[in-house]
Amino acid sequence: MALPIEPSEEPRIYQQTLLQDGLRDLLENDRFVDCVLRVQGQAFPCHRLVLAACSAHFRALFLGDGDGERPKREEAEPGAGAGAGRLEVTVEHVEPEVMATLLRYLYTSEVELSDANVQGVFAAANLLQIPSAFTLCVSYLHQRLSLGNCLAVFKLGLLLDCPRLAVAARDFAGQRFGLVCRDAEFLGLSAGELSALAAGDGLDVESEREVFEAVASWARGQGGKGASGAGPAQAEAQRELPLVLEAVRFRLLPAAYLRERVETDPLLAPHPELLGRIRQVRVAKEAEEAEEEEGGEGKKKKEEEEESGKDGGEGEGDVPFPNRTLRLGMFTTDLILIVNSEATVAYDPAGNCCYLASASTRVPRNHCSLVTAGNQMFVAGGLYYDEGSQEEPLSSFFLQFDPLDCDWLGMPPMPMPRCLFGLGEADNAIYVIGGKELKEGEETLDSVMCYDRNTFKWGESDPIPYEVYGHSVVSHKGLVYAIGGKRKDKKCLKKLCVYNPKKFEWKELAPMKTGRSLFGAAIYKDKIWVATGVTDSGLTATVEVYDIDKNKWEDMAEFPQVRSSMSLVNLTDQLYAIGGFTLAQSESGELTPNEVDDVWKYDADKKEWLGILKELPYASSATFLPVRLNILRMTKM
Repeated sequence: MALPIEPSEEPRIYQQTLLQDGLRDLLENDRFVDCVLRVQGQAFPCHRLVLAACSAHFRALFLGDGDGERPKREEAEPGAGAGAGRLEVTVEHVEPEVMATLLRYLYTSEVELSDANVQGVFAAANLLQIPSAFTLCVSYLHQRLSLGNCLAVFKLGLLLDCPRLAVAARDFAGQRFGLVCRDAEFLGLSAGELSALAAGDGLDVESEREVFEAVASWARGQGGKGASGAGPAQAEAQRELPLVLEAVRFRLLPAAYLRERVETDPLLAPHPELLGRIRQVRVAKEAEEAEEEEGGEGKKKKEEEEESGKDGGEGEGDVPFPNRTLRLGMFTTDLILIVNSEATVAYDPAGNCCYLASASTRVPRNHCSLVTAGNQMFVAGGLYYDEGSQEEPLSSFFLQFDPLDCDWLGMPPMPMPRCLFGLGEADNAIYVIGGKELKEGEETLDSVMCYDRNTFKWGESDPIPYEVYGHSVVSHKGLVYAIGGKRKDKKCLKKLCVYNPKKFEWKELAPMKTGRSLFGAAIYKDKIWVATGVTDSGLTATVEVYDIDKNKWEDMAEFPQVRSSMSLVNLTDQLYAIGGFTLAQSESGELTPNEVDDVWKYDADKKEWLGILKELPYASSATFLPVRLNILRMTKM
């Protein structure tokens, strides 16, 4: 349905439509044409008035205000028609196809931009000074920034002196710096372009080491020319290296790294003055680190080093590379991600505060979640109906969390929808293990679905040796462990089974002491910890630990309360127990399940569980993941 037009806007819109329709008619019927643009041998008839109205370049040319050669007028021969005597203008540095696109836009306001032609149209609009077409190209490129084109767009924005586009592309690349610096096009940056990129506060790097290593890789890669072996490009990179290294914030690097890595790099050997400045930074850093570790003694050492610095003409106040501003990525923090169907919240146990990571409600209520070794977060579960699929219309949601936009992105749906399954990962693959069918009969499954993160496709993997649901799955050092759960007859299992994706085989290991399902499990200190859960006789508070090297289970300190569906999370080598269900007495005296949202922490020295938080926001019916996220991208609650 078309939007109503404001009465005050009607005259302007009608007049614009009338004018453009008239201009198109005049051009198509070759009426009042008084100009011909010649582009690489092709002729484009047009009207000087239209060109002058839309292009400052042509306006200056026709009025004689430009510095270039005046256009030539074709001489009309005796008896020639109305088309004779037209002004002829030769346009250099523009392709005929691009000129045709621009003229169509000037006469009709219609333009078909594509990845193939946008850079040519952009450059021509800049050359011919057509601001409207220039702005359209900027918007097109801005909206389509990607890992594959961000550096090219960044360079184009600098080349055409378009700050809006250059800054947008620079920020896009900076937020993905860890991936961008591995791209071959990164080596194609000039020293100035690399400096502009590496100097930004918005780099998503957790350590300044990443910036130095990227610059060093650029210098070894022949400084932007992509040549192999030594040559002019390498010599140019060496000459420009001090300029590029000004973008590195050496004051944010540890003294040991400066001493053992930076100062010993052969790239810096031809630059003694640069090396001297870096040594000054290292001396200052050693003093700072000593002061932090040793208190008064560190201060004394710092004063002595400052004295030695004065002998060289510079003290602490004159230390080179003074920029200590933290990059955007340095605000990345270890958090517990609370994944809920209503919102996604990040909990910081160290600061005892929460951040709203995403307000998205796309996450299904009944789901499993997983964080990979590379800090990629996934959710699978629920029921998804695909109208376009006649063979398998039912599937499960599969989502991935985007930490830059703080949102859940839809991935290829998981075939064979199921519930009460386990999620594991190894070798760029995600495994959905066992569970119950979301179909009539709710059959218990032994099948394993595998999602390949390289091809973004689902397939079947080797089935687990037994049918199981309500189990837990953990991943460790390239192996996937399936623990406990229930059989088809609802009896709890003690089983522990490990899958080796390199050998394509499952292997049974030593069983648990207590069969259980719906329990918490996590890798902690290179061992598998399981806590609480449902047994054949009811809820339990027992905790068992599996020694992977010894293939042996041992009992640990019990949790203070019997629970089911509790989550275990290992965050920065600290073990947390969160939420779950316990039993509470109702008014009638019956014991009924009661959901709790509290947080406990395991004290490894005292071998006991300590309560640290009574109620965690959005913990109800949630899953929990140990993640690293940038707190500046989230809203503190």
